[in-house]
Amino acid sequence: MRAIVVRAVGGPEALELVDVPVPVPGVGQVRIRVEAAAVNPVDLATRSGALIPAGLMAPRDVIGIGWDVAGRIDQVGPGVTAFAEDDRVIGVQDRLDVSLGAYAEYVVLDAAAVAPAPSRLSAAEASTLPLNGLTALQSLDLLAAEPGATLLVTGAAGAVGGYAVELAALRGLRVVAGAGAEDEAFVRQAGARWFVERSADLAAAVRELVPGGVHCALDAAVLGLPALGAVRNRGAFVSVIGGAAPVPLRGIRVHEQWVAADSGALALLSSLADSGRLTPRVADTMPLQEAARAHRRLAEGGLRGRLVLVP
Repeated sequence: MRAIVVRAVGGPEALELVDVPVPVPGVGQVRIRVEAAAVNPVDLATRSGALIPAGLMAPRDVIGIGWDVAGRIDQVGPGVTAFAEDDRVIGVQDRLDVSLGAYAEYVVLDAAAVAPAPSRLSAAEASTLPLNGLTALQSLDLLAAEPGATLLVTGAAGAVGGYAVELAALRGLRVVAGAGAEDEAFVRQAGARWFVERSADLAAAVRELVPGGVHCALDAAVLGLPALGAVRNRGAFVSVIGGAAPVPLRGIRVHEQWVAADSGALALLSSLADSGRLTPRVADTMPLQEAARAHRRLAEGGLRGRLVLVP
């Protein structure tokens, strides 16, 4: 089968299209025939080697790329009863110590990292759900805010931020969305009560809307201290990138979100998308062999939604 791997970390040119044996599922695993694989910022960091000095992955001779997948079950390993061949599924590869990721024609995942795909979505749309949806959902779980609490979401028009606004609104939170002026209509439609333009003095603007500051913040844009400044004393704050959280000033509970595969949470996200309460966004689709071009486009910024590779 064809797959994209990295053997020498570097720029987009480090992505190699190779022929490798089709992987075989083990106990508790399934093999998925990949129909779509979303491209995420973590893929760029993996390819470039930035995660190695950060201690998030060890050097490897061959590095697999890609977390998000949508496709069909092709083979079921021993002990798996929740899935059958030809089931449409979504899944997430949350390990960095692998030689094959989701940028491939087939991928093997633990059944605990897989859930039924939303029936109303295309494979490309469904592939944008796992990593970004789980990050948003698990970040909100860390904040543990009660209905009626105020929440700042930075990067609210991004892939994680957009899901976070929708999920927070479903939980009854009152959301302040920080994004570019051109995204105000989108974030309000997603459920934001208030909007703060990205170029504003964030803490001042938020505190003008919510005197005393918000109860909590989900920092999807990884702004750090400016976002923390918008949170009231003894509030809560979560950074969606491990190692990027600010110092917990003023008694604020500061968390770092380290996403983890979770079939139950994936099933919830799938159900919400099926009912129209989550909005997947696909910026563009590209053939698998154009992974390098996809990485260049993502690095340029300005995308609304995810780029998706199609084998």
